[in-house]
Amino acid sequence: MIKEKLDDVIRTIPDFPKEGIRFKDITPILLDYNLTNDIIDAFISALNGVKVDAIVGVESRGFLFGFLLANKMEVPFIPIRKVGKLPGETIKYNYDLEYGSAEVEVHKNDIKSDWNIVVHDDLLATGGTAVAASELILQLGARVSAFTFVVNLDFLNGKKELEKYTNNIISLTNY
Repeated sequence: MIKEKLDDVIRTIPDFPKEGIRFKDITPILLDYNLTNDIIDAFISALNGVKVDAIVGVESRGFLFGFLLANKMEVPFIPIRKVGKLPGETIKYNYDLEYGSAEVEVHKNDIKSDWNIVVHDDLLATGGTAVAASELILQLGARVSAFTFVVNLDFLNGKKELEKYTNNIISLTNY
């Protein structure tokens, strides 16, 4: 049911951000508060039985549903951002993207040792960003208990990269 609703509103934008990429645009979802609530409820249902101490959201679209999910689950939301965006003491991780490379960071004191963390992002492509988030979590002595994505681009095999952290890899629709 949620998959069909998402497939009806997610747009495919050809040649964005560069030629040959078929970009999956989730922004139309944000126009429908009922669908947004359905997404959060679907994630909560899929996480039933998974220990969750906090939700990590990856900049920037991982903040959209990650924050709402954390709020509804009554756990902390922790942002992982591009380098230079967080004001406190941070740790950093450099990684490769589908089309380039990047470096992300998290506040050193936001993630507690032994916590069970859900990593949320809007879309799973090659897995580079989610791996980077996971490596930051591990460096701080916590565990990845699950990944949540609105969209998984199956053909890029990102899920395979995440299985070394957990087999709880949840996506609401796949392309």
